[in-house]
Amino acid sequence: MEYTYNVEAGNYALAGEASSSIKALLKKLGISGDIVRRMAIAAYEAEMNIVIHSKGGCLILKISPEELILISEDRGPGIPDIDLAMKEGYSTAPDEAREMGFGAGMGLSNMKRCADEFNIKSTVGIGTKVQIKIYLK
Repeated sequence: MEYTYNVEAGNYALAGEASSSIKALLKKLGISGDIVRRMAIAAYEAEMNIVIHSKGGCLILKISPEELILISEDRGPGIPDIDLAMKEGYSTAPDEAREMGFGAGMGLSNMKRCADEFNIKSTVGIGTKVQIKIYLK
């Protein structure tokens, strides 16, 4: 099964809807609570990164009997230094996001912490793709 959730850049009013939908779907499918929690956190962080840092993008959830795969793809500035961006507390969030309590610099590290496998690729001026894999068995 595959599900795609479009995420609008800068739309803080809708921020969190995609990750909430993913969480509800996984619960409905009877996925264990720990796995649902991990995927919900990863999806929320990925969704917020799209809202805050990009020109828009999507979350793609792939479900198989063996694993869950979440792919976050955005169009945007890209990440010039992935190692720096992975450090907890490092953030390039604009003032608008910070004033609302977002942009603490924990998104990528939280995604990695929730994943069994984590992969990130980014091209400056084009965008970023993050893949998170969580094993079901």
